[in-house]
Amino acid sequence: MTQKEITYHLKDIQHYYGNTKVLDIADLKIKKGSITGLIGPNGSGKSTLLKLLAFAQKPTRGNIFYKGRIELPFSPTVRSKVTLLTQKPYLLKRTVFENIAYGLKIRKDKKHLKERVKKALLTVGLDDQKFAVRKWHELSGGEAQRVSMAARLILKPEVLLLDEPIASVDTESAGLIRKASLKARDNWGATLVIASHDLQWLYSISDRQLSIFKGNIFSTGLENIITGPFLKSGIKSDGKTLVKKLDDGQIITLKAPGKKTCTAVVIRKKNIAISLEKQLDNGLLNQLSGHIVSMLLEEKKEIIMATISIHNLAFILRLTSDQISRINLYPGKKVILKFHPNDVEWI
Repeated sequence: MTQKEITYHLKDIQHYYGNTKVLDIADLKIKKGSITGLIGPNGSGKSTLLKLLAFAQKPTRGNIFYKGRIELPFSPTVRSKVTLLTQKPYLLKRTVFENIAYGLKIRKDKKHLKERVKKALLTVGLDDQKFAVRKWHELSGGEAQRVSMAARLILKPEVLLLDEPIASVDTESAGLIRKASLKARDNWGATLVIASHDLQWLYSISDRQLSIFKGNIFSTGLENIITGPFLKSGIKSDGKTLVKKLDDGQIITLKAPGKKTCTAVVIRKKNIAISLEKQLDNGLLNQLSGHIVSMLLEEKKEIIMATISIHNLAFILRLTSDQISRINLYPGKKVILKFHPNDVEWI
C-alpha cells in the first residue's frame, strides 16, 4: 500500500478519559476509497475512534496522519473534507431544505442550490416536493437520519464517518443509507468508516471489518472474547492455567496471562475447530457443546459467518461452503467447538 493509497495512518494511539484508557492502537492504516466496518460492544471505543478520525478530538498520545500529514482537531486542511454522522442525528431548527443546504451556504457555494438539494434528497430516498419544506420536528427517526445523511453527502466529503447509522431506522431506511454510502464511494471515491451493531448490514457494505474490545483493535474482524471471572484450574502444581466455569457445568481451560492486569481473553476464529462429536483422550483440549444460532453470508468473500451459542457465550466462526456441506451444518444444529488452552491471547 503506497502512501497515496492511504487516507488514515494511526500510529501509537492511546486515548484516555481521566485515568481510564479507552483506545490503544499501535498501528492502523485505512485505505483510500475503502469501506471499513467497526464492530464491538457498547463502550468498546468505536465512537471515540470515529471522533478521533473526524478530528473532533486529539488523542492523548500518538499521531493521526491524514493523507501522509499529521493533522490536529479542527484543522482547516481537513475541516471540509471529513464529516461525521452521529447516532442521534442533529438537525437545525429549520426546514429540511435549509438543513441540507446549510453546509454549502457556509462555504458560499450557492450555485444550483435547489437542484443539488433535490438530488441529495433523492439519493437517500426522500421526495423533494414532499420533504424540502418540512420542519425538523415533523420527521420520523428514520427520516431525520436520512436528512442528516443527505446534508453530508451534498458536500461530497473525502471521508464519511457513520456512527450506528441504522440503529433507529426501519428496514427501508437502512437499505437506502447503504445504497447512498456505496454511491459516495463509487461516485467520488469517498473513504467510509462505519460503526454498527447490525452485523448483517455491516458485512453487506464493508470491504474490511475491525473488531474493537476495550480499545484494542483486531484487524481480523469479529473475534471471540471471554471476560472473567476466571478461577485457578485446581490441577496440582499447575499455576499456568485458569478456568472459566459456565452455569451449565461446562469448563473452559485457558493459559494463564503473563500480566495480572489482563481481564479478558481472545480466542481467534482460526484457532477454533468445529465438529459433531467429542474426541476421546483429549488432554486439556477444550470441547464445548453448543448449537448454531445463525449463519451469515459474507457475499464478497463467499464465506459463512456462523454464530454458535455455548450456554450464555456466543462464538463466531468463519466457515467455507465445503466445511458446511461436509458435516451438514444449519441453524439449530448441535455442534462441538474445540480449541487448545494455549491458543488464546489475554488483553
